[in-house]
Amino acid sequence: MYGDYELEIYLDGLRGVLPKLPIDMRLLEKKAIEAWPDEIVSYVQGGCGDERTQNLNVSAFERWGLVPRMMVDGSKRDLSIEMFGKKFPTPIFMAPIGVLGICSQDGHGDLATARAAAKTGVPMVASTLSVDPIEKIVPEFGEVPGFFQLYTPNDREIAESFVRRAEAAGFQGIVVTLDTWIAGWRPRDLAKSSFPQLRGHCLANYFTDPVFRSRLPKPIEEDPVTAVRLWAKIFGAALTWADLPWLRSLTKLPLILKGICHPDDVRRALDGGVDGIYCSTHGGRQANGGVGCLDMLPGVVEAAGSAPVLFDSGVRTGTDIVKALAMGATAVGIGRPYTWGLALDGTAGIVHVLRCLLAEADLLMAIDGYPTLADVRAAKLIKVC
Repeated sequence: MYGDYELEIYLDGLRGVLPKLPIDMRLLEKKAIEAWPDEIVSYVQGGCGDERTQNLNVSAFERWGLVPRMMVDGSKRDLSIEMFGKKFPTPIFMAPIGVLGICSQDGHGDLATARAAAKTGVPMVASTLSVDPIEKIVPEFGEVPGFFQLYTPNDREIAESFVRRAEAAGFQGIVVTLDTWIAGWRPRDLAKSSFPQLRGHCLANYFTDPVFRSRLPKPIEEDPVTAVRLWAKIFGAALTWADLPWLRSLTKLPLILKGICHPDDVRRALDGGVDGIYCSTHGGRQANGGVGCLDMLPGVVEAAGSAPVLFDSGVRTGTDIVKALAMGATAVGIGRPYTWGLALDGTAGIVHVLRCLLAEADLLMAIDGYPTLADVRAAKLIKVC
C-alpha cells in the first residue's frame, strides 16, 4: 500500500539513512527555487496578474474539512480507478507543463517525467511544448498509458499532424487545452522579458513536424529564427464551439477538454461528443480574477454526470488529493510539486514526490475511515471558513 512509504523511511532511519529530498512540499519548493535559474523560477512559479487566482487555488483546499468516520476497517485500501476503459492504480496523474524539459538539470525533463510514470504507474499528460519530441517520450512510459496535451495551432493541418503523430506514438487520449491560445499577463516573466519558447526552447514537436517544416522557406537547421517566428504566428487558435466537430473528427481516442469550469460548458462539451472534462484554471497562470478551482469542481461534476472529470490547480498535498476526490473528481492532476522533485533529482525526485503524496492520501483515507475511493466520494465535507 502507498502508505508503506512512511515505514520505509522510518526503517531507513534505523540505518542512519535520511530522505535525500525534503518530505515537506514547502521545503521542497524552496530548494527547487534555489536550484533553478531565475527565468525558470518566474515561468514555473509565476501566475497571472497579481497572482490572486493562483493563490486562491491553493487556499481553497483550506476552506474544506473532512469529517472522519470511526470503527471502520481501513487496514486495506484501494486507490485504483477506471477511466476511459482502462484501470489505473492511483487516482492521480501528472498534469501537462510546457517547460518541463528545461526544469531538469540535464535539460530533458519530459523524458525524466515519462520514466517516473513508468516507475510509479502515475500517468503523464505530455505537453505539446516539449524539449524531446513525443516519439521519444512515449517509449519511456513502459506499460503505463500516457496522454497528449494539444495546444491547438491556428494552422489546422499542423494540428491534424500533431494528433496523428500522437496516435501513432501510442498515446491513449488527447487533452485539448482551451485557455492558452494567447498568453496571459504574467508580470514575473515580463519583468525578465523571458518567454522560453521565443528563445527556441521546448519546440521539438514543431521542429520535427513534417507539416510545420513544410511551411518554412529553409530547413530549421539553417534558419532557426524564422522557425521560431512561424511558431509564434501559428501557436494558438481561438477555438469556439463551432470548432468542436472538427476536433472530435481528428481522433477516435478519448477526447478531453481542459479548462472547463462552467456547468453549461460541461454539458455543451459532452453533447458535442467529448469523452472527458478537465476542470482547471491552468494553476492561475492564464487568467486572474477568478475563484479557487476547487470551488467550481462540484458544479462541473454534477453537470458531467457519468463522464470522467479530471481536475488540477492548487494541489500541493496528499490531503488536497483526497479533498478533490471527495468533491467528485475522477482523477487529480499534480502540477508544480513534481517539477520541484524533477529540479532536484530528476526521475528519482519525481518518484519521491509522487510517493509522498500518495502515502499521505493513503494514510489519511485509512485513519479517517474511508478505505476506498467510493467511500471518499461519499464522505462529508464541511466548509470551515
